[in-house]
Amino acid sequence: MSIWKLVRLKFGNSPVHFGEVGIGLEQSSERIRSDALFSAWISTYARLFGKAGVEELLERFCSESQPPVRMSSTFIYSRPEGENAIYYLPRPLKFPINYPDEDLQFFKEYKKLTYLPIPVWHRWYQGEGFTTNDAQELIDKTTKEGTGNGALHKAETFNYGETFKTEKRPKIAVDRVNAATNLYHTGFVQFNWNQPNNEIRSLAGLYFLLEFPEEDKSLETNLHAALALLGEEGVGGRRSSGAGRFEIEWESSLPKDWQKILKSPKNMTHHCAISLFWDDPSVMNELITEDCSYEIQERRGWIAGSPSGLNLRRKSVQMFLEGSVFPSPPLGKLADVTPEGFKEHKIYRNGIALSIPIKVKPEKISSDCL
Repeated sequence: MSIWKLVRLKFGNSPVHFGEVGIGLEQSSERIRSDALFSAWISTYARLFGKAGVEELLERFCSESQPPVRMSSTFIYSRPEGENAIYYLPRPLKFPINYPDEDLQFFKEYKKLTYLPIPVWHRWYQGEGFTTNDAQELIDKTTKEGTGNGALHKAETFNYGETFKTEKRPKIAVDRVNAATNLYHTGFVQFNWNQPNNEIRSLAGLYFLLEFPEEDKSLETNLHAALALLGEEGVGGRRSSGAGRFEIEWESSLPKDWQKILKSPKNMTHHCAISLFWDDPSVMNELITEDCSYEIQERRGWIAGSPSGLNLRRKSVQMFLEGSVFPSPPLGKLADVTPEGFKEHKIYRNGIALSIPIKVKPEKISSDCL
């Protein structure tokens, strides 16, 4: 039986800079994806437990029939004062059951909901599905009418963007040859926080899920220690400016909302990825059918580990993004992205998938196909 853990990252007043392919220094994502978090975590694990320790762990990922742990990407949680935390998940890339064919009155507002709070996500994709009341709320949102007392409003469905703010901070680059200066701006994300009684309190942050195939206290303890060290050093970019530092809350038991989602729901027809996913092309080609809905992104970057001290570009891979929907559970594996000529050690990108079973609106079959 799988063992699930939920981990919260509390950034307090520390900003973050999570770069994405193509968005440049002036922009920052509000969350970090599973492959990037895995890479940072493994690097810290290596510093803490040495070369032998990290090689032993990676060997388990590559050789065992099941990986020792699967991990999701990070997503936003919000914890208003005096209330339970609100967890957001990416909306699957298929319509929920009972979603109407005629949706022109509210489709644009529906498409804006790229992240859903857990109660709405559970109801739409594992429960009764989309309702006429949901449609009316979206219509009211579009026309700016209504009371704002519906189920979607009460679940904080429309408040995702209020959990953080983005800003651009000026930076100065100094040329090493002629000392010429150049002004540029870097984007940062700041999660909601306050400071009552001179104590910094996180009102929003990031969380992710871990799935262990069986209880493994030793591995869990080591991962906890490496993540705590990563929190002190910071995750993401611009760490020298104090960005990315966090404290961790490693939950011993799942919140009730999450227990509902993961308690082996029945009559599910598809699986929604909540992590990035990569596998051998032959496996991925078999998995991709007309019943899939997915997005793909090229994942690339640099490593700093050559004997000369120069940065090397790692191999790029195409990965399925969170929210992609498949008719069977995606499994995935580590992708070897070691640069050509780099002999120090292997470089891996985490493509091991974590998914949740869902049910979706059946595809409408054209009369031409009958």
